[in-house]
Amino acid sequence: MGATPRVVIIGAGIVGANLADELAERGWHQVTVVDQGPLPLTGGSTSHAPGLVFQTNASKTMTEFATYTVEKFKALDGEWCFNQVGGLEVATTPERLAELHRRQGWATSWGIPGEVVDPRRCVELHPLIDPEPVLGGFHTPTDGLAKASRAVVALARRAESRGAMFRGSTRITEVLQQGGRVTGVRTAENDVIPADIVVSCAGFWGPAVGELVGMTVPLLPLAHQYARTGQVADLVGRNDEAIEARLPILRHQDRDLYYREHNDRLGIGSYAHRPMPADISDLPDVEDPSEAAMPSMLPFTEEDFAPAWEDSKALLPSLRAAKIDTGFNGIFSFTPDGGPLIGESPDVAGFWIAEAVWVTHSAGVARAVAQLLVDGRSSVALHGCDVHRFDVIETTAAYVEETSQQNFVEVYDVLHPLQPKASPRDLRVSPFHQRQRELGAFFLEAHGWERPHWYEANAHLVAQLPPEWQPPARDEWSAMFHSPIAAAEAWQTRTAVALYDMTPLKRIEVSGPGAVEFLQRLTTGQMDKSVGSVTYTLALDEAGGIRSDLTVARLDEHLFQVGANGNLDVDYFRRMAPETVQVRDITGGTCCIGVWGPLARDLVQPLTGDDFSHEALKYFRLRRAQIAGIPVTAMRLSYVGELGWEIYASAAYGQRLWDLLWEAGQPLGVVAAGRAAFNSLRLEKGYRSWGTDMTTEHDPYEAGLGFAVSKKKTGYVGHAAIAGRSNESVSRRLTCLTVDDGHSMVLGSEPVFVDGVSSGYVTSAAFGHTIGKPIAYAWLPANLTEGAKVEIRYFDRMIRAAVAAEPLVDPQMARIRR
Repeated sequence: MGATPRVVIIGAGIVGANLADELAERGWHQVTVVDQGPLPLTGGSTSHAPGLVFQTNASKTMTEFATYTVEKFKALDGEWCFNQVGGLEVATTPERLAELHRRQGWATSWGIPGEVVDPRRCVELHPLIDPEPVLGGFHTPTDGLAKASRAVVALARRAESRGAMFRGSTRITEVLQQGGRVTGVRTAENDVIPADIVVSCAGFWGPAVGELVGMTVPLLPLAHQYARTGQVADLVGRNDEAIEARLPILRHQDRDLYYREHNDRLGIGSYAHRPMPADISDLPDVEDPSEAAMPSMLPFTEEDFAPAWEDSKALLPSLRAAKIDTGFNGIFSFTPDGGPLIGESPDVAGFWIAEAVWVTHSAGVARAVAQLLVDGRSSVALHGCDVHRFDVIETTAAYVEETSQQNFVEVYDVLHPLQPKASPRDLRVSPFHQRQRELGAFFLEAHGWERPHWYEANAHLVAQLPPEWQPPARDEWSAMFHSPIAAAEAWQTRTAVALYDMTPLKRIEVSGPGAVEFLQRLTTGQMDKSVGSVTYTLALDEAGGIRSDLTVARLDEHLFQVGANGNLDVDYFRRMAPETVQVRDITGGTCCIGVWGPLARDLVQPLTGDDFSHEALKYFRLRRAQIAGIPVTAMRLSYVGELGWEIYASAAYGQRLWDLLWEAGQPLGVVAAGRAAFNSLRLEKGYRSWGTDMTTEHDPYEAGLGFAVSKKKTGYVGHAAIAGRSNESVSRRLTCLTVDDGHSMVLGSEPVFVDGVSSGYVTSAAFGHTIGKPIAYAWLPANLTEGAKVEIRYFDRMIRAAVAAEPLVDPQMARIRR
């Protein structure tokens, strides 16, 4: 493509303008931005966006997007594009006040200043508030208002000064392509704009643009109400358009409301109404959009806003003498999980999207996309934003419509980190599902899969637990979506044998004469081993960040099975595979049972004529075998730190396989065990979970995974970046902590303090039933030594913990290698 590729950006709103600016700043000057609407007010979501920027988010990535947006908009030339009035979120219920403490924890973890304040301080910050119903608030001084329409003009002006071009009233009707890659776009006037890269930043029109290349863009346009009051008595005299707002932006999430100042009036945004999906084919065609009329602004439905108006007057008494002056139902994009959509088409190289992005995160997303295009990677982890994170079922129209509307309803709800979707459910079930239901499984859900968390059939075992295994009482929050039955299931795994359903974990088949070389190039481990070998390895990006961790099993000379982390790995493998290699997602057609515990061999060996002894089937080896006549592949692996195997079979044999193992295990005390026990046991062994414990932002040595990097291997993706690094060269490290008091739980993302200073954050946490105390892993300075004291802030209290050597259980690995 040459030194400066030709780029066409479809959409001149806040994302497209930011992207043009980011690319131009990096020396890519052949950038053309087109929009079907006139410039600069194109009629999309940017044109009517209220502009409130609350930075704090449960997601580190989304918070960093917002922080970058704030800093960038503050620095734009000309009239203000960001008014840093601060942000205030108020609580009128005890549950919301607790949530604000949790949000303060996120803010601290991600480096955002903020504090939980009392009602008196809330009123000092925002004098219109009635202190009577308010229990407290969360104040963030660096939040504020983005003037999106003004920012678009400033960004476009700067990008144009660096060579970019902007064309309004230009509808794209075709994305031209040749040989599987884009070559340009065709306009409605039949003009052709050549391009090496096309990026759709079309917002809620994104699905229609995606259709031009056959790409599914899983978002739903939904209308959201926004109203402006008439003059508010307590704001009379505030008519300086150069300032526009002095009060902090305000959220009343207990009533799904937010507020901002418009000089002597207030703007009110409401999510308290019914979801209102919008069909883009029915939108008004406004040739000359204005602040009062544009395609993305639908008529205001007063009956939907009536409850919100009453709630607003209750919180802000000054509004009781005011009236609603204007209002509209503005269209925004929602997705199945609430995250943005970033990525390249799987079929047409050079076609990218950056959709479902709000003003709050616009500059951060644009920077990330620019980095992907120019450098090949983003400095911020994007696994929660990559459009390919979804499995096929999650991109169907019915699924997108239902889950996106539910995300609208829940946008301000207090949601537990384990809280599953209420609907749709039972989309994907393993062959063991009926048996699990008979055992009283409590299911959580992930990517449409039903996943047992514990089994009520094991409740009677809790009373049989030895005193040292009895789980302590939990606080109300950490007790949600948890049961003490998990302790009994962990106990049975450590002392007898348990069956774990591993079916939902992604499995990829890699085959063909180039399979070995392909896997050698993508992973840090040695792949050219004997048939029957299993290797734990890493996939890195070019900068040495951990793209994924993988378990690669060699089934035949040119046939491998890869245990992966999700559809992102499938997408990556397919993109990177040469013509001599076939990549297939085999998850749905197969199943897997983890048979683990000291009695695992006593259960399995009598059912097979194959030798399952330690000598015949060693750790990290596999064997194709038959169990009671069922063809299986048994891999000597254990994610829980006990003797056993992952036993794979065709899904057609799954229920029969479960029944045989279950019946044979009865004399041994076999139990079905769920994810709660699994997570506890894996943390006791120090086993990492990609996407939670480590991401592309971390290298193998920081994450404690240097052992997965072959010292004798070169030439793989990321090798040059990590060559010369070691466990001793890192400045931060994924660190094991145990809680001093033996019972206080944390759940993840809490800030960790060293000598009173916030120094890192928790990734994974669970109660360690074997060791009898809570465990947390956290990113912390590498100079902390074993026994060092730290504190974890959990809601509004500090929990003392200590750095511990890992693994906490069986460091000699004797239990696994029996």
